[in-house]
Amino acid sequence: MTALSGENGRIAAGERGETRIADRVVAKIAAQAAKEAIDEPAAEGAAPRATVTVHRDTARVRVSLELGYPCDIGRRCGAVRRRVAERVKALAGMEVPEVAVQVERLHPTGASIAAQGRIR
Repeated sequence: MTALSGENGRIAAGERGETRIADRVVAKIAAQAAKEAIDEPAAEGAAPRATVTVHRDTARVRVSLELGYPCDIGRRCGAVRRRVAERVKALAGMEVPEVAVQVERLHPTGASIAAQGRIR
């Protein structure tokens, strides 16, 4: 049974259909959120990449990224998890029970390169 609006027999706006957000769109949201969460992206590093599996209103996210070294890897991965879950929920309206973060490479930062030069 459909909800009718008024005397003209039109279907209410909320009852007309559904909105489906493609997995690749959610993946782009997640990748951008991961980029925002990294305080100082590695100068030589590639931008974060994300893959997403969406089932109804739930998204499981896997983010691959590169970090500058030295850094607190655990803290940065935690920040990425939180930011990705927040942004996907806010922009796509999906729950994110899982964000797997994979650190693919570590790049020396300018400070660590300068320190290595002084040690030699």
